Amino acid sequence: MFGRKKADQSSGSTAVRATAVKDSTDSSDRGAQSAATGGKKGRPTPTRREQEAARRRPLIPEDRKAAKEESKQLERERRAQAQAGMAAGDERYLGPRDAGPQRRFARDWVDSRFNIGEYVLIVLLLIFVVMFLPVQSAALTLIYVVYGYVVLCVLDAVITTTRMHSAMRRKFGTVQRGTRWYAAMRTFTIRRLRLPKPQVRRGERPA
Repeated sequence: MFGRKKADQSSGSTAVRATAVKDSTDSSDRGAQSAATGGKKGRPTPTRREQEAARRRPLIPEDRKAAKEESKQLERERRAQAQAGMAAGDERYLGPRDAGPQRRFARDWVDSRFNIGEYVLIVLLLIFVVMFLPVQSAALTLIYVVYGYVVLCVLDAVITTTRMHSAMRRKFGTVQRGTRWYAAMRTFTIRRLRLPKPQVRRGERPA
């Protein structure tokens, strides 16, 4: 009798332990499911295959044509940004010819003045047209006038760059090689066509 009572107590204890283990397992499963679904109920737990598919990133895009078009669009935007930055004189987009504080000072010095050489290209084009006129005497006279204009343009460029050179020596101590030629070429360019674009007005003193 005592043996049977002892066996019943043992089996009861075993049943209690089994029930506790089952409850613990169910609780763990619910906790894992809640963590996998972000704590939201009413949504099934994604399978392993679905999770791997979500994490997978193809090395080669499936739609190559769309990817190529997107790459071209990004390249066009990058070029447009670079051109806008260069036109605005942003140092990040300037090449070696235009970069640096001395080159900026030279541009501002030229742009703050009126240069008679700005229209030399238009005048030379006019000469080319006049040469085909039937009145040779008038054409010859105009050619002499244009030659005199070109000489004045050269003298104006020399005077402008000489004064600029003196101002740069006072400001920077030394002048970067080629700066005078750089400024002289800018005096022979139409103001609207200059790159980088002028950042100062006529008559405004360069910084």
